Amino acid sequence: MISAWLKVSGIVKPGYQVASGKATDSPYPRGTIEMQVPFFQALGLDLTHFFPGTLNISIHPHRFEVKQPAYTFRQVQWNPESPAEDFSFSPVRVSFHNQSYTGLLYYPHPETKPAHFQDYSTLEILAPLIAGIDYGAQVTVELKSREINLR
Repeated sequence: MISAWLKVSGIVKPGYQVASGKATDSPYPRGTIEMQVPFFQALGLDLTHFFPGTLNISIHPHRFEVKQPAYTFRQVQWNPESPAEDFSFSPVRVSFHNQSYTGLLYYPHPETKPAHFQDYSTLEILAPLIAGIDYGAQVTVELKSREINLR
């Protein structure tokens, strides 16, 4: 029997801080996630219970591939200044200090994303605010095996 979840260890790393709006040179002072939430909500995905930024987790040397995500939204025009983008989301669980948090893999499709690309060893995760987590923290991430491939 194949497990429904794949487990992988990772380390929290800094991102571009554009998703949260904390980057000093960001064209999105409110952050991209806060700006995108109403668009995804209108499409049937409520992200309001997550922290409005991404948790960037390096799973190097592993790489991930999105295959059949729970949600895919095409041509989302969340910013009038940029081209429409495609996004996919897949359920995840993040374990930190013996506590598990439910979240979503946030995957802006690179072929439609204008900037701030992540490598395929970095998971961008939407999760509730996790107390005490910081850059360099070791975590375990569980991914749905039917939705995500790990190599």
